[in-house]
Amino acid sequence: MKIHIDDLTGTEIAKFLEDHVAEMRSVSPPESKHALDLKSLRQPEITFWTMWDEAHLVGCGAIKHLDDNHAEIKSMRLIKALRGKGLASTLLQHIIDFSRDRGYLHLSLETGSMEFFEPARKLYEKFGFNYCEPFAEYKLDPNSVFMSLSIPSVQ
Repeated sequence: MKIHIDDLTGTEIAKFLEDHVAEMRSVSPPESKHALDLKSLRQPEITFWTMWDEAHLVGCGAIKHLDDNHAEIKSMRLIKALRGKGLASTLLQHIIDFSRDRGYLHLSLETGSMEFFEPARKLYEKFGFNYCEPFAEYKLDPNSVFMSLSIPSVQ
């Protein structure tokens, strides 16, 4: 598996994200859908990665710079056939390591409160994320949960 920063210009990632947004729309009410589309991800404050198995796109993830100490995880996704095989852990660890190297002290995220999102919540819990109050522009929402990780510096 290779993970690299992606410029979001390829047709494969465009289709992958289109499917991601469509799936999020199918499981989340419109007012609670926070997945970013391709255009929204092409912002200077967002770093976006794709994960590849040989020439096959298998996943993606992104962070959004909130301030010098704080970033938000956005758009983590793997293809369905590879979910539950440890690749999400590999991608999340990559994002945490990048965030630490960037000097962020906190990494936060919003995910759904519904059963569909339970595997994601369990993954974040496994990595030490704790439930927290809404951050940045988010508001309390019964369809959302918020989690945050204090990133320990490397000694």
